[in-house]
Amino acid sequence: MIDLRFQLRLDADTRIGPGKIALLEEVARVGSISAAAREMEMTYRRAWDLIDHMNKAFGQPLVVGHTGSSGGASLTELGLDVVRRYRLIEQAAREAAAPHLAALSAAVVAPASEADSSSD
Repeated sequence: MIDLRFQLRLDADTRIGPGKIALLEEVARVGSISAAAREMEMTYRRAWDLIDHMNKAFGQPLVVGHTGSSGGASLTELGLDVVRRYRLIEQAAREAAAPHLAALSAAVVAPASEADSSSD
């Protein structure tokens, strides 16, 4: 099956795609950059660098850290809006592309190993 991978290009150096959106969603879910990084099997440093790059690209934070005994992090209103709009654009693109992807998928020849196992 052919799949569609969607990416937003903000400028020459900044792209936001499924990985960065998943990181933002995970921070929102777990309330922590370090916990989100662990869940996604990446280092805290990598997660922080990705978030910092997005914050700088938008000129304001998508994620903010919380100080004090509770600590943690959360998405700002802008961060929530970026995730929401990305998912809406992604959904609209998938819906528009669906019949074309289906037609292309039907035209793709299955590798020999798949064809052999399907006849069992």
